[in-house]
Amino acid sequence: QVQLVESGGGSVQAGGSLRLSCTASEYTYSTYSMGWFRQAPGKVREGVASYDSVGRKLYTKSVKGRFTISGDSVNNTLYLQMDSLKPDDTAMYFCAATFGTLGSSLSAGSYNYWGHGTQVTVSS
Repeated sequence: QVQLVESGGGSVQAGGSLRLSCTASEYTYSTYSMGWFRQAPGKVREGVASYDSVGRKLYTKSVKGRFTISGDSVNNTLYLQMDSLKPDDTAMYFCAATFGTLGSSLSAGSYNYWGHGTQVTVSS
C-alpha cells in the first residue's frame, strides 16, 4: 500500500510563498500521475495542479502563473511551489496519486491514493 505524506504548509501573509512537498512510500511503477488538491471549509475539493511521469502538467485557472508543480522521481517526491499567495488560497491541501498509468488530471476520481493533507492559511 503506497502512502503519501504532505509537508510544508503554514501561515503566510498575502503575497508570500510556500512550498509543499509530498513524499510517496517506495513503489515499483515507472509511470504515475500525481496531483495537488485543496479544500476550504464548506467548499468542494478542487484540483489545483497535476503532473505525470512524462512531465505533463495541468493547473487550475486560478493558480496559473503563481503555482508550479514539479516532481523528483529519485526521491519519490512531488512539490508545489506557491508564490503570490492570496487569502482565497487558504485551504487544506492534499496530495494524490495513481500508479501504472499516464495522464495529468485535475479530477479527484482519477486518483487512488491520498495523503492526509497540510493546512495553508493566507492572511490579508
